This record gives sequence, structure tokens and C-alpha cells, in this order.
Amino acid sequence: MKKKQFLLLFAFLMILSCERDDICAEGTATTPRLLVEFYDINNPDDLKSVSRLTVHGEGLPDPNPPVANVDETILFNENTTAVELPLIVGIEDDLITARFILEKDTNLRLDEDDTTQSDVDIIEITYTTEFVYVSRACGYKSIFNNLDVNLEEDSWISAVETIVTEVENENTVHVRILH
Repeated sequence: MKKKQFLLLFAFLMILSCERDDICAEGTATTPRLLVEFYDINNPDDLKSVSRLTVHGEGLPDPNPPVANVDETILFNENTTAVELPLIVGIEDDLITARFILEKDTNLRLDEDDTTQSDVDIIEITYTTEFVYVSRACGYKSIFNNLDVNLEEDSWISAVETIVTEVENENTVHVRILH
């Protein structure tokens, strides 16, 4: 009888000493993307949809190694008031530059009419990376500091405003583009 009690007590203690699985919970904050919203140049407080927007990132890390950097299509030919841009995670505190091509009215480039064309602008984003420990299961996430956004080409975009210079989550608008 004592042997059974001992085994039950041993099993109970083993169950109590177990830790929960080391799985990163689905809702855990990870490395954020840059949230950009589009506004009306004539009414800067009003969101304004961009017609048939296509966004390409230049030199973004390839999710499938061994290719180091690729040009990635982030959004293709969609009407939208916002876009989330993935930023390059680099060496901590090094200045990093990412470039994105924003093409408005992509459908005009794709149609068979040679007299119509889309409008293309390029934005350049500079920032530094900081690594923040999340948990044993999730590891580290990156946040982006000293964010600065510049407009290289100005075909359809009138102005770019950096709202937040630290990208810590995807719940805040970081950049406003007026068109």
C-alpha cells in the first residue's frame, strides 16, 4: 500500500514540476512591420484610398535562404488606405536603409493600351535596429529606432510625414503619405 501511495505522490509531484510547453503564443508581439496610411492632400485628416496600388521592396531578406536579398512584391494591384512594410533587420545600432517602390494605377501598366501608364514613386526609409528579449519560447524581436522616411520620386505622392520614430508594434500608424 505504501508503495502505491509513494508512486501516486511521485507522479503528482512530477506533474506539478512540469513547465508549460515552450511554444511562442500566437498573440505574442513579434518584430513589427512599418504601418503606412494614405491621406487626402486637400483634407489631411481624411484617409484616401490609393487606386490599384502595387508595392515592391528592394533588397529585402529572402525568407528561403540561401538567396540573401530579393525584390519582393508586398501588395499587388489593390485599392487600399494602408500598407504594412517589412523592414530589414540588421546589426544592432547600425544605420539601415530600405527602399520601397509604390506604383499607383498598376492596372494602366498592365492593360493593352500603350497610351496609359501607372505612376511610380520611391520612398527611402532609414533606421537602426534594437533587439528586445521576449521570452525563452519566442526569443528576441526587433524594434526599429530613429525612423526617417524620404520621398525619392514624386509622381503621385505630395508629401510624406513620419509620425512615430520608433516602430515597436503594428497598432500605431508610423508614416502618413499624402496624395
